Amino acid sequence: MPEVLHAAIVIVVHAVLIGIGLRLIIIDARTHRLPNRIVLPVGACLLVLVGIEALAAGDASALVRALAGLVILGGFYAVLNLAGGGVGGGDVKLAAVIGLVLAWHGWQALIVGAAAAFVLGAVYALGLMALRRAHRSTRIAFGPWMIVGAVVGIAVG
Repeated sequence: MPEVLHAAIVIVVHAVLIGIGLRLIIIDARTHRLPNRIVLPVGACLLVLVGIEALAAGDASALVRALAGLVILGGFYAVLNLAGGGVGGGDVKLAAVIGLVLAWHGWQALIVGAAAAFVLGAVYALGLMALRRAHRSTRIAFGPWMIVGAVVGIAVG
């Protein structure tokens, strides 16, 4: 595959993630919602871009890995949601989108990004509790930490 096409797809994927990610951080922090009208089209767009790259490269391994990441991270969050683990349906859908992109970058990016979200969210929550601005039952938006964790996963992985 021409390197220019690959570079263009990587830039578009990251630009979409940064632009939409910043918007979702603000929305989730204010409303504790991750709207389907934003998350689902972004996921579809990213899936198409990853598919185009696989076709252009003649190599489906990154696409298969990305789809596996979508299922793995989305499935993990779905289990947390069903078990009453404090994540909502928007978090589940966003996790699937993030899993797609992180696994597209590689398994290490997926693991680091997923773990970073939980570590960063926990540090934030503990900080709020230490400052007596939150307690154990305070609702904290998790979408922002998922997005920041994804950035960490891409940067480190």
